[in-house]
Amino acid sequence: VGTYEVTNSQYVSFLNATAATDTHGLYNSSMNDSSHGGISQSGSSGSFSYSVKSGFGDKPVNYVSFWDAARFTNYLTTGGTESGVYNLGGVTAPTNNTITRDATAWNAGGVAIASEDEWYKAAYYDPTLNSGAGGYWDYAHQSDSITTADANYDNSVGTVTDVGTYSGDASYYGTFDQSGNVWEWNDAIVSSTARRLRGGALYDTGNSLQSLNQSANHPASEHSSIGFRVSSLAPIPEPSSYAAMFGCLALGCATIRRKGRRTL
Repeated sequence: VGTYEVTNSQYVSFLNATAATDTHGLYNSSMNDSSHGGISQSGSSGSFSYSVKSGFGDKPVNYVSFWDAARFTNYLTTGGTESGVYNLGGVTAPTNNTITRDATAWNAGGVAIASEDEWYKAAYYDPTLNSGAGGYWDYAHQSDSITTADANYDNSVGTVTDVGTYSGDASYYGTFDQSGNVWEWNDAIVSSTARRLRGGALYDTGNSLQSLNQSANHPASEHSSIGFRVSSLAPIPEPSSYAAMFGCLALGCATIRRKGRRTL
């Protein structure tokens, strides 16, 4: 399974392809108004356009709901927002516990919000532990302890940091930023009104970043401390390349090569 954390630059490409009218509220004005947000909107409904705020291109996108994340993954799967791994039917905020992965789309190489198991294994699992039997670390950088030199937490930086800033602190599988920076949606259904969050955020203490810690929130919630990570059985395309790929190239033709966007 390949996985990467979605940045403002990637989300801007998605917005410019799908949200000229923004029927489903994929953009939150706090992305521009907050010092922690990284995206500006210009124009009027029907001709909205989007750009990355200076210095925010490689920071994780935030102020995104679970449904925003699902539409992002659908776009990478089918070129549209309403069908793909999550069949949303044009409803901006569907009934939470009715939306699960479409197995056919997923197994065909579709892109999804990382599942609880995918997220957890990518962050904490190390097959070399326990004399090669495998096991799990407490933190997502192959360690049972953490300091602010390893991740963005405990208000040590005061704002979101670029994906891959802590380049010496990858998981066994080479993923970055699964400890701190922003909480990340995964697609586990906690209840009829909640989806799972993992990883902790920039304002949280070290305990929130541990493997035993998890959170949940309403899927329509949008906050400075919430972003998302996507996964696929196939290499994951950049949103900016998808329009050129759609209809003429296979989903797997583009791979993520930038720092912090490694595949498993």
